Amino acid sequence: MATSEKRQEILHAALELIAEHGFHGAPIASIADRAGVGAGTIYRYFENKDVLITELFRELHDKIQMALLEGYKTDRSLREQFLHVSTALLRYLIANPLDFRFLEQYLNSPYGVAFRRGRLLGTGDDNDLFRMLLEDGVARQIVKDLPLVVLCALTIGPLLAVSRDHILGFIDLDNALIMQTVQACWDGIKR
Repeated sequence: MATSEKRQEILHAALELIAEHGFHGAPIASIADRAGVGAGTIYRYFENKDVLITELFRELHDKIQMALLEGYKTDRSLREQFLHVSTALLRYLIANPLDFRFLEQYLNSPYGVAFRRGRLLGTGDDNDLFRMLLEDGVARQIVKDLPLVVLCALTIGPLLAVSRDHILGFIDLDNALIMQTVQACWDGIKR
């Protein structure tokens, strides 16, 4: 197995175990067993479990950003851009339930506090598409003049909630319901 393949196997094993059992239920020994490597091998790629978890988050975050940008056009109206990004996020999350379950745990744990703080206070990734759209919308008086944390709660929060409910089998997010959901998020923030 090549070096990059082994690293990916370790990350995938960590993803599965954390999604199934949480951070504490995924010790390095279990991740190594699931990946089919020795525990010492993990430390060749990751200094410790915290680094492994952070790297896994970064990889998933990058995959999501790529999904959001697929077909994204900056020459569209703010509403159309918002609907595109929201739809892409919702589709990604329901198509990747392991990723969603990991991300939900990560973002609601001490691991995710710095990321969320950067996103919500505007000190994080300058390429955060949701933040840029919301801030642009407020500046152009298209979106309600509310704190970014409230706008994110009104937009991303419902997308996460319905993704969770779809994954748990409480609802079936077909194309029509996805479009209605993202439109309702837009309706909640537009002026």
